[in-house]
Amino acid sequence: MVSYLIRRSLLGLLTLWFVTMLIYGMIRSMPGDPLLIQQAETSPEDAASQEEIARWRAAAGLDKPWYSAYASWLGNALQLDFGLSLTRHRPVATIIGERVGPTLLMTCTSLVITYVLAIPLGLYFTVRSSRWDERIGSVVLYMLYSMPTYVAALLLQILFAVYLGDTVFGLPLYGVVSSDYESMTTWGKTVDVFSHSLLPVTCYTYGSLAYYSRFIRANMQEVIRQDYIRTARAKGLGPVRVVVVHAFRNTLIPLVTMIGLTLPFLLSGAIIIEQIFSWPGIGKLFLDAISERDYPTIMALTLMFSVMTMIGQLLADVLYAFVDPRITYN
Repeated sequence: MVSYLIRRSLLGLLTLWFVTMLIYGMIRSMPGDPLLIQQAETSPEDAASQEEIARWRAAAGLDKPWYSAYASWLGNALQLDFGLSLTRHRPVATIIGERVGPTLLMTCTSLVITYVLAIPLGLYFTVRSSRWDERIGSVVLYMLYSMPTYVAALLLQILFAVYLGDTVFGLPLYGVVSSDYESMTTWGKTVDVFSHSLLPVTCYTYGSLAYYSRFIRANMQEVIRQDYIRTARAKGLGPVRVVVVHAFRNTLIPLVTMIGLTLPFLLSGAIIIEQIFSWPGIGKLFLDAISERDYPTIMALTLMFSVMTMIGQLLADVLYAFVDPRITYN
């Protein structure tokens, strides 16, 4: 196991180096200069002089070839120094740290709800296969999965903010907290955050819930046809014990793979949902950084997403041995 982890870690480091170098070269090739973009949006009396712009370019490494600037960035990144944002003029690590909380609030809540509901639904649809309730549930899940996120978000906003806005069922349209959040009691703050996050979490969850429940059912349909399942039924075991204890255990490897792949999405957020609801998360920050040509922020987020992807895949590989004792890493 140890030698396997060492090999995977070395391969992961090589992959991170290649990914970051490729992304850095690509973003430096994008049209548009971040400093000139800022100057175009600044009033003439507040515009910086050519000397100041040249000094800023040198400080940001924009006066160097991309490979030389990448080498400087990589050296600083190895020391956990991701530089200053070109547009916000603050440390990139601080900016990302401020956005992690809202993103985790939405993604972790959505992930917990998805698995808590998807696993029982998948098992239930397996037991009730080809019956009327399973067919109705499948149609509903397919409809949810096929509905675009932005359509669902707009429909929910119209329903809860326009038609129900003056009732007790009205919900906020945007943001994480209200303007008077600091003056609220502890209970009031909890209710305020809950009401603001209800619509974004719903939009972030329904597609995953539909996909994972159908994913579990599809894997279970293959397992329940195996000989050992027929043997368990012939011994007189109940349907619940056969499905949960004997069949579901043998579908855990694909599910563990999916869990490992979802780990990067815990911090990446959802760009469309965060834009619609003005949710100050990582996804919105990434989109803003690309539009502003904020190279340090883009690279720090790219590195974070890549590291989370590597950790998720490594975690899934390690969990395989616990789920299936036949798997060995010798």
